Amino acid sequence: MNIATVSAHHVCTTPTRMRSAFGIALLLLSGLAAAAPPPAPRSSFDHLTTGFELTGRHREARCETCHVDAVFRGTPRDCAECHERGSRVGAGARPASHVRSSNRCADCHTTAGWIPASRFDHSQVRGSCVSCHDGVRASGKPQTHIATSAPCDSCHRTTAWRPAGFSHDGVTGGCFACHNGTTATGKGASHVATTADCATCHSTLAWTPARFDHGGVAAGSCGTCHNGVQATGKPATHLPTSASCDSCHRTTAWRPAGFSHDGVTGSCFACHNGTTATGKGSGHIATTNSCESCHATSAWRPATRVDHTQVSGSCVSCHNGTTATGKGASHVQSDNNCDNCHTTTAWTPAQFDHAGIAAGSCASCHNGVQATGKPVTHVPTTASCDACHSTLAWRPARFDHSGITSGCLGCHNGSAATGKPSGHMATSRDCNACHTYPAWIPLTFRHASAEYPGDHARALICTACHTTNTDQATWSSPAYRPNCAGCHAADFKPDPHTKYGNVKYTVAELRNCSGACHEYADSTLTTISRRRAGPQHRVRDTGF
Repeated sequence: MNIATVSAHHVCTTPTRMRSAFGIALLLLSGLAAAAPPPAPRSSFDHLTTGFELTGRHREARCETCHVDAVFRGTPRDCAECHERGSRVGAGARPASHVRSSNRCADCHTTAGWIPASRFDHSQVRGSCVSCHDGVRASGKPQTHIATSAPCDSCHRTTAWRPAGFSHDGVTGGCFACHNGTTATGKGASHVATTADCATCHSTLAWTPARFDHGGVAAGSCGTCHNGVQATGKPATHLPTSASCDSCHRTTAWRPAGFSHDGVTGSCFACHNGTTATGKGSGHIATTNSCESCHATSAWRPATRVDHTQVSGSCVSCHNGTTATGKGASHVQSDNNCDNCHTTTAWTPAQFDHAGIAAGSCASCHNGVQATGKPVTHVPTTASCDACHSTLAWRPARFDHSGITSGCLGCHNGSAATGKPSGHMATSRDCNACHTYPAWIPLTFRHASAEYPGDHARALICTACHTTNTDQATWSSPAYRPNCAGCHAADFKPDPHTKYGNVKYTVAELRNCSGACHEYADSTLTTISRRRAGPQHRVRDTGF
């Protein structure tokens, strides 16, 4: 035991008291020689009375760690005097990789522990930013950083890297010195061809929107830039013209272009001949070339007027599908007197009176060619349309299931009519095996299989036996199928079923629970000592 361990807080530099403390330590050693040494006792000495309070990890340190050779007077109080290489105290020193700084350890560290440093005071750091931020000791410039030899604190703050402050005010060279596509963003592939400096059109706030002042461009010289190479030029569909762009277009936008027909002295057809400007299409009504009779100078379409009173001949002379819109392929078979049903103001709605149509003859028109017919999702039927539909509207339609005796799946397949939902039992049986009209529920299915034992006392849901949700029952013990044990083998209790003596029947022997069984006198099974007439158990019993 070290003397300082026992009385480090009480040791005095007086020789008499030192000897007294040593004697007490020897007595303690001799009294506890046979026992394992207890933990070092805690002194009641209040270290705060020295003017240096022990906090954090200092409270756990042994006295002699700091008071070497039991010397108390002159013990260092500053962190660096102990935590430095070659210190007499020998406390943990700064590693060689430590940031260059002043020796004020407490500005970054606490007595709770060196790592992590609870705070970092850049004001105590010695040297430039890059002496630490070199990518080894601390984060340095990434590969994508703007090439610069300026110190970090020219743009960055000690509180965070981002956002960084960058002022273009101090830039003396041209923008391209940085904005060359490598050091910083440069001109894109679609940029207007120019040797001008970036600042001519762009600002340091953002690339876009860029400013371009056409005010200094001489009138009539648009084509020097707008040639399709340096800037957008005339498209292939442009009106043939040698006029300058600014004759029709503005510098703010290409469209809308200003073109005034007011100055035109000739007829429309002088330009709108299909060569100089758009002319009549191949499907145009045969007319004179007086475009303005129907069209306005603001737009070709819609035509402002077509006066049918001026049309010579019948409707079909124009409405023949070539000159003008004619009867479609699905039109009801009729003669070419369009005005029997249509008016000159619009094709639809058309007036059609079904009153003269004989019952049962709907399909003669409603065949999907002349008029709307049955869609692909229609219920399969050979009945006439008017068996279910009225002449006012297709829907709602009436349908009478009373004449249907079988074959529900022909309609209820999920396409023609509502079919089995996603969770329905997988089966190929027709709907009417379980369902009845006029509602899907309740179910009316009755088991006809010879293997079905009959209705149980407890109402079972289908999936209790059809566990795979198919129309095939799942036997938990298929070896005993179709007897009761096929499902209830696990429920069999041998104790009540004595065969003879202490020998019990097995489930295999009594697989048919509703049958008869006998109790024999001995193992020869020749003499029946007790008869049990069947059925012992019934399917509709509430319990075995």
